[in-house]
Amino acid sequence: MRGYSVYLLSRLGQFALVVFIGINISFIVTHATPIDPVEQSIAAATQYGSTSPEAIAMMRQSLRELYGLEGSPWEQYLSFWRRVAVGDFGPSLSAFPTPVSVLIWRAIPWTVGLLLVSTVITWILGNLLGGFAGYYRRSSLLRFAGILAMAFHPIPYYIVAFLLLIVFGYLWPVLPISGGYMMNMERAFNLTFIFSLLKHSALPISSLVLVGLGGWFMGMRSLVSNVVNEDYVTYAELGGVKRRRILASYVMRNSLVPQVTGLAMSLGAIFNGAIITEQVFGYPGVGTLLISSVHAGDYSLVLGITTVSILAVSTTVLLIDLLYPLLDPRVRTV
Repeated sequence: MRGYSVYLLSRLGQFALVVFIGINISFIVTHATPIDPVEQSIAAATQYGSTSPEAIAMMRQSLRELYGLEGSPWEQYLSFWRRVAVGDFGPSLSAFPTPVSVLIWRAIPWTVGLLLVSTVITWILGNLLGGFAGYYRRSSLLRFAGILAMAFHPIPYYIVAFLLLIVFGYLWPVLPISGGYMMNMERAFNLTFIFSLLKHSALPISSLVLVGLGGWFMGMRSLVSNVVNEDYVTYAELGGVKRRRILASYVMRNSLVPQVTGLAMSLGAIFNGAIITEQVFGYPGVGTLLISSVHAGDYSLVLGITTVSILAVSTTVLLIDLLYPLLDPRVRTV
């Protein structure tokens, strides 16, 4: 128990360090850009008429307080961390006066739903096909499936996304190519709305699954190829145990331990791949929100998105690190 306590404290220290460094880098990068959100807001507010210098000065002072840009760089830095501590990133420049936190929490369910479903589907299909291919090595069908999976693996997400968009959006227009659901449809928990959600997410999920399938396939096939040569598998085969039971109970179960770790890490990095995929299909998630905020110079929103992403990924990886020694006794905690 003492060994696990030391392990817990070390992982918590690593978590705090990673979060601190990541958020600081985000702060430095956004504040190093030449875009001034205050001046942009003033220009947008005064473009249709003249405003007195006194009113502009008062507006500039108020906006600097709103965006946390009042005072020296050190004072701005401390103000930023105070906002992070309470989850208040101020108002959005591009959607003023809507708070940044409101925009982020509107977009997160779309991204999490899209990437969670695609990651789980990819993991299940990749491990099943890889396990079968590693055990039934003479199957021509499984070999062909492996060739297809590995052919898509090195292709970037956006290339596959554009191919799917052209094929199913223009050449054979059977699926919607943008949005999260049908335009002007009322959000409600009914079959019509759910069916619209599934149709609009089909192409983004397919692009992520096709690209990610090869990695899981190759990993599982290699693991199974090693496990089938173990003595207990050979003994079970000589003992007349059915091959289906050997595959399910002996080979696949023992090969899945590192794949489960990989799945947990993939879920921890669930924001990866969202930006380009959501942008291609106009999906209303965090990726689309981040791109629009960068184009608008809304670095309050950029800082909010990057901070939430860093915290989410780091927290998930921390939970994985803390649970894994309890699930697998072979992992040393000292």
